Amino acid sequence: MSQIITLTTDFGLQDYYVSAMKAVMLGISPDVRFVDISHEIPPQDIMAGAWVIRNTAFLYPPGTVHLVVVDPGVGTSRNPVALKIKDQYFVGPDNGIFSLFFNEFEYEACKLSNPEFWRKGVSNTFHGRDIFAPVSAHLSNGVSLTEIGEPIDELVTYHWAVPIADKDGLQGWVVHIDRFGNLITNISEELIEKQLEKKNVKIYVGNTMLNKIVSTFGDVEEGEPAAFIGSSGMLEIGINKGNAGRMLSVDKGAQISIVLQK
Repeated sequence: MSQIITLTTDFGLQDYYVSAMKAVMLGISPDVRFVDISHEIPPQDIMAGAWVIRNTAFLYPPGTVHLVVVDPGVGTSRNPVALKIKDQYFVGPDNGIFSLFFNEFEYEACKLSNPEFWRKGVSNTFHGRDIFAPVSAHLSNGVSLTEIGEPIDELVTYHWAVPIADKDGLQGWVVHIDRFGNLITNISEELIEKQLEKKNVKIYVGNTMLNKIVSTFGDVEEGEPAAFIGSSGMLEIGINKGNAGRMLSVDKGAQISIVLQK
């Protein structure tokens, strides 16, 4: 069993929240290694958290535990859960944060219903410290899902809209904007190759038009926009040494169209 625990939250680093979770876990599993995936998920943005953990988790060794806390419903009726997907474990709220796994992978899940594995005196507003952190540490020590809770068959699932394909091209949406301002879309490289067969295209996003998909930022002049396939395998729009979100005045959810040139 790996003794790696990753942390993905919307807590930022200004406050004590991340340190408090680590302190609890070290008290249970002193030899654990922590990896901070991100604490800069936009506050309460569940799908941004889902995107980040989906593109990271399976790079880690078998048995890694991923603690994911983006939890606007903390203290409400939403369930705390743990799940196993392939050879990785995930702990967090059942609020859709793990949605991007469910179309691709089978999972085993449980509701965290055994307080023996919680911190004593659970706060209504900090389940990250009092439930998710101790459960993550116990999992890293080899405790099984069946010990920490009762099995559940279905988890809350959110769906991003899927791209629309027709004879004229593809229409999709910006689903994430990274720290550099790159506009990450829901249009995959696979779909582009299948639907467009590398034909000449025009790409429209906001008030900007691009006339080809390039390999990387450096294929265009500094300050110019570029369409390329990013590291996640999805079409992205970026600016060479610039911020596409700001410079193109495009927000998450904006439409992007790839039109075949006649």
